[in-house]
Amino acid sequence: MNHYLLTYHLAPDYLERRPQFREPHLALAWAAAERGELVLGGAVEDPVDMALLLFAGAGPEAAEAFARADPYVTEGIVERWTVRRWATVVGEHAAHPVRAERQA
Repeated sequence: MNHYLLTYHLAPDYLERRPQFREPHLALAWAAAERGELVLGGAVEDPVDMALLLFAGAGPEAAEAFARADPYVTEGIVERWTVRRWATVVGEHAAHPVRAERQA
């Protein structure tokens, strides 16, 4: 398993236009979460100009498919998006845990 960060770069009018697309977006997101693909997601605040969605899987396909189907993307309130592998190494859910060697 690997982690993939789907980064949304939001349109300037995102907050004004979001309400009309929020229900189908959330339905898509919760369905992905229930399948075990989407781990966490949400907007970055102050200012609200980005959103980050953390996916888990063998490859980036689930994150890419999510973005292509997301009404936020198809309706243009996401100006652009990227998917990048995130090498998580620390934490209970790290994909590739690495611990420091203890020194005597």
